[in-house]
Amino acid sequence: MAGKAAHQQRPALKAEGSKLYRSMKLFTGNANRPLAEAIAEYLGTGLGKCQVGRFADGEINVHILENVRGSDCYVIQPTCRPSNENLMELLIMMDALRRASAGRINAVVPYFGYARADRKTEPRVPISSKLCANLIVAAGANRVITVDLHAAQIQGFFDIPVDHLFAAPVFLDYIRKKKLEPLAVVSPDVGGVERARAFAKRLNASLVIIDKRRPRPNEASVYNVIGDVGGKHCVILDDMIDTGGTLTKVANEIKAKGALKVYACCVHGVLSGSALDLCEKSELEEMLLTDSIPIDAARPEKVKVLSIAPLLGEAIRRNHEGESISELFV
Repeated sequence: MAGKAAHQQRPALKAEGSKLYRSMKLFTGNANRPLAEAIAEYLGTGLGKCQVGRFADGEINVHILENVRGSDCYVIQPTCRPSNENLMELLIMMDALRRASAGRINAVVPYFGYARADRKTEPRVPISSKLCANLIVAAGANRVITVDLHAAQIQGFFDIPVDHLFAAPVFLDYIRKKKLEPLAVVSPDVGGVERARAFAKRLNASLVIIDKRRPRPNEASVYNVIGDVGGKHCVILDDMIDTGGTLTKVANEIKAKGALKVYACCVHGVLSGSALDLCEKSELEEMLLTDSIPIDAARPEKVKVLSIAPLLGEAIRRNHEGESISELFV
């Protein structure tokens, strides 16, 4: 217990480590080094020595600079923009670890790119998320740890264990401190109802559903607001914000229907094009994002970034020591 008293943020790692693996080692590519460093700090350790660079022709060059034989290795790498570069860095790093006889290789992918292509929506199109899952397994991953997949069924695309984490506890802490009453949680589409319902239950809030149609990619139209938003503070909950078009339309619509203040909680800030400008000019009071993807420091004041480093760090610690991860979300 003395270890816990000395470090209130996290339980101390067991001195003997995992019974199956010699030690725990964290590595990262170039996708989101600040997040990896924050996770390492939470765990009271440092990042493994690794060079991830480029050859003159742009090909990725990886060199693991320390012994990993028999170690429990974690590669922390979201596959965000530039998606293809970051995905290849992840794959090549895992291949290097496998060929260096790592005991276990865990792909920690806070943001799993290509997740929106999870089914055939029309003839002759790929299921890109399944292809990416196959690549990660083929590269040598023994386990995947990820956060708020765009569709829960993507877990089944992997032929290895997947720990699917949720950023909801991070948002819940922030919203509770706001003491917003009365409160409604808004699902921006029918597909997010399950996520929004669970969030609303924990906040003792009502549930509102947006009936929207998407005539083409990255474009949506709001048709109906199902539920009462009049005289309530509203929190829009979504797994990601890309162009910001859908989110800002929903915010403006429910504000026009009498909502007091409108907040948005979006786990992954993809933020393509003019998304930040749209949010700045919208009726949103605040937009909450996580650091699963690096966010520009020059962002508008209403955009707040909450860290998921403690969540991922605790999941890594529990996985390494053979403890339950699902208990984090009870």
